[in-house]
Amino acid sequence: MRAAFYTRTGPAREVLQIGDQPTPHAGPGEVRLRLHASGVNPADANRRAGRTPGDFPLIIANSDGAGVVDEVGEGVDKCLVGCRVWLHNGQRGRPFGTAAEYIALDHSLVAPLPDATSFEAGATLGIPGMTAHRCLFADGPVTGVDVLVTGGAGAVGNYAVQLAKQGGARVLTTVSNAAKAAHARAAGADVVIDYRTENVAERVLAETAGKGVARLVEVDFGGNLATTLRVMAVNGTVAMYASRGEQKPVVPIYDFMRRNVNIRTVFLATVPLPARQQAQRDLVALCESGRVVHAVASIHALGDTAEAHLAVEAGTKLGTVVVDCTR
Repeated sequence: MRAAFYTRTGPAREVLQIGDQPTPHAGPGEVRLRLHASGVNPADANRRAGRTPGDFPLIIANSDGAGVVDEVGEGVDKCLVGCRVWLHNGQRGRPFGTAAEYIALDHSLVAPLPDATSFEAGATLGIPGMTAHRCLFADGPVTGVDVLVTGGAGAVGNYAVQLAKQGGARVLTTVSNAAKAAHARAAGADVVIDYRTENVAERVLAETAGKGVARLVEVDFGGNLATTLRVMAVNGTVAMYASRGEQKPVVPIYDFMRRNVNIRTVFLATVPLPARQQAQRDLVALCESGRVVHAVASIHALGDTAEAHLAVEAGTKLGTVVVDCTR
């Protein structure tokens, strides 16, 4: 099969290669997909660049995607053959990702892709949608509560806005410009705050009658810590999935304790299986509702996977960068 892979880490154009690799087969408990689309997440670019650990001699790029099941292994329902599906974490803990014509992986990592949802849209669901779901619902329903999503135009943040609205929350979010503000509003955000021109904490407190938010989905725990301390309600929860601004923050723990604020870390690969299965069901339902916004930032041919990684690293994308595995 044709694939985009690397045998050493480094800059995208220097290390990513396009060539033939062995076509996988479905082992016990696995399905094989004929891939149509591959989603590129920041984690994929970080792994390729060497910013995160990796110990495989050859890695096929990217972790998310969508395609059609064409083979099942022992113990897997044969009725899955021919089904359209999307997947998450295809490359987590293993070297064979989705920037290829085929992938074989555990059947628990795939979920149905509704007919009305394109493969390109399906490739945006994986890690962003699943992470957003865990951040929101690991601590129970959000019905009737105020939720703040930082980075509401980002891949995770935008799905968090949509899932929170579907769950009955009032959603506040932060963005950095007018285009991102429009994107967040299209996802259903009730209050959009431009953090470059407004004081986020003051606006959040004004919008919540001084109480603060019950839930915070946080894209930069360390970088936003001072604001977080001001906006959290008593007995609220901070669910953080990244901390790029400060990777080793000094946390004033007693300030959180006095308000019984829970700090939850979210890393999708180690989320319990039942929670991941619920997330899959809820994301499929969101797709079937017809009210979902799937943000595809750009689409690149498989042979241009390096350019797709560069588009992610540029930091200016609005949505998920997708690789078309069929060309």
